[in-house]
Amino acid sequence: MDIHVRTLRDNQQFYDPDGVAEQLGISSATWPLFGIIWPSGMVLANHMVSHAIGGLRILEIGCGIGLASLVLNHRHADITATDYHPEAGAFLIENVRIDAGGIIPFVRTGWEDSASELGRFDLIIGSDLLYEQAHIALLSDFINRHAQPHCEVIIVDPGRGNHASFSKRMLALGYSHRQEKPAALDVLVKPFKGQILTYDRH
Repeated sequence: MDIHVRTLRDNQQFYDPDGVAEQLGISSATWPLFGIIWPSGMVLANHMVSHAIGGLRILEIGCGIGLASLVLNHRHADITATDYHPEAGAFLIENVRIDAGGIIPFVRTGWEDSASELGRFDLIIGSDLLYEQAHIALLSDFINRHAQPHCEVIIVDPGRGNHASFSKRMLALGYSHRQEKPAALDVLVKPFKGQILTYDRH
């Protein structure tokens, strides 16, 4: 699968002349994190190359550059992407243009946004989302608000130490849980030590 992306040059970039990101609570240090493809994003995108998608409405949470969404778009999936960063949508539009793909609906939203009009989804995906203990409740509640009664949730976690607490909360919300080591990826500089976390509700 031939996917091309425009990203930031590195994680030292910063451009917020109107203070839009600052007003959203995004500091200059965290501003560039959305604009790089991280190893977890590569693992998720690779997982989506062959994952069953027939007839599913799919949501990517915290998409950043949206590599997994671009892969699914290439497969003609019904994919919607979200991120809190004010520049993520523009980068996604540009990368869809580069790849001559169909439009990917994008919604800028935070996990605490209970008024989101996203609707509900059959498959919810994300990568490297469990980076702060305080976000576990916000993320699980956001997922639950947008999950169909029958839903699969796939999160690639690099091993930041928060997935056990997150899994416990998802179990309390009625999801089953399993985890697996991803297949080795030659494109990654170092072996990936994280897990693919899958939650199902039927």
